[in-house]
Amino acid sequence: MSSTDTSELPPEGTQAPDTREVVLVTGISGSGKSVALHALEDAGYFCVDNLPPELLRDFIRVETMHGVRRMAIAVDVRTAGSLPHLLPVLDQLKADGVLVRSIFLNATTTALVRRFSETRRPHPLSKPGDIADPHRALVDAIELERSLLADLRERSTELDTSQLRPVQLRSWIRDLVGATGSRLTLVFESFAFKHGVPLDADLVYDVRVLPNPFYLRELRPLTGRDAPVADYLRAQPEVEEMAGQIEAFVRRWLPAYEDDHRSYLTVAIGCTGGQHRSAYLVETLAARFAGTVATLIRHRELDGR
Repeated sequence: MSSTDTSELPPEGTQAPDTREVVLVTGISGSGKSVALHALEDAGYFCVDNLPPELLRDFIRVETMHGVRRMAIAVDVRTAGSLPHLLPVLDQLKADGVLVRSIFLNATTTALVRRFSETRRPHPLSKPGDIADPHRALVDAIELERSLLADLRERSTELDTSQLRPVQLRSWIRDLVGATGSRLTLVFESFAFKHGVPLDADLVYDVRVLPNPFYLRELRPLTGRDAPVADYLRAQPEVEEMAGQIEAFVRRWLPAYEDDHRSYLTVAIGCTGGQHRSAYLVETLAARFAGTVATLIRHRELDGR
């Protein structure tokens, strides 16, 4: 997960009365920007979709005059001609004292092709004459979009929505904007390797070598968040050794990630099904770090069950 610098953000609920906060929602078409914008609207943000970057500063100034302090704005390739202006505008907003959080939604090409096929919507960069091979044309449009948004992605907090249901995405967006204003938020995420590695992962750990509760009949329907599974895994020396080594690595390098002006560091832990071992280790590690750094917990395969 790459991040824009939001180290100046105060803790949620402690902003000064005149603080202006803007959440920029951007990313690949079909990755869930509409869902994210609705979640922010429910959280109390004044939301606008597809605002040209050149109008951002004037829009924020006008809304501030009307008493609006929390705004969420979606920007994407529908304003492709204006994208080169966006990054300089974000720098100007920070210089103006506006607290800017940029969230970049991403997904695998396979997931995006499936979504466009299901909705039968054209991609914003598709050409009307691309009918000979519509699948190839769609893939080409997606790759062009990735190229156009590459610089913005590097300045943003990335969120992989490939495997997320809308209810999960809404919850994760609320967690992101509700995280405390510490210099860095540590995100622990469990996932299943059979569904792919999260695109937004900064550090990836494979724990499939550990004893698997799936093969115990009484533990199979449970998850790593349940006490019987946790008790079983806690009793395995290899599991404790793995947890200790991951913890030691993250603690060793956490100050360096903070000095790199990151807002979020995502530690993704994967097992076969994302249900037992990875979920247990995410819960365990998050508890160990909770007293020293802001932490978030995500279970990609379990959240929203």
